[in-house]
Amino acid sequence: MITAGFACVLLLVLCTLIHYEMLGFLKFSLARTAAIPRRAKLIVVILGSMGSHFLQITLFAAAYFLLRDRFGLGTFGGEFKDSFFSFLYYSAETYTSLGFGDIFPIGAIRMFTGIEALTGLVMIGWTASFTYLEMTRYWADP
Repeated sequence: MITAGFACVLLLVLCTLIHYEMLGFLKFSLARTAAIPRRAKLIVVILGSMGSHFLQITLFAAAYFLLRDRFGLGTFGGEFKDSFFSFLYYSAETYTSLGFGDIFPIGAIRMFTGIEALTGLVMIGWTASFTYLEMTRYWADP
């Protein structure tokens, strides 16, 4: 259980740093680029944010693999197929709090699942706030 707790804290810190760096990069690089139309800047904001989220989802998927196979902290039930795609699918489902329920965690890995859902909620909220701020900047009269 201590391993799962440590993994939770580590992934939370990594996700925060990844998202901070991506949003900071978008903010400062787009502010300096006058040649890109305002609408295109918003598309770049959305694509960059989605890239950050996908990277975080992939990190959680890799952590599920390690926690299950290397540390034996649980497994997955339901329609889980033993492939990285299943880990990625489950991670995306958890990160977005979609929760179809076709795959479910068993064992200590459940705590890690809850932390991923909370992390995704915070990161998606952060993205919504950032996107709103960028939209107000680009939608302002020139």
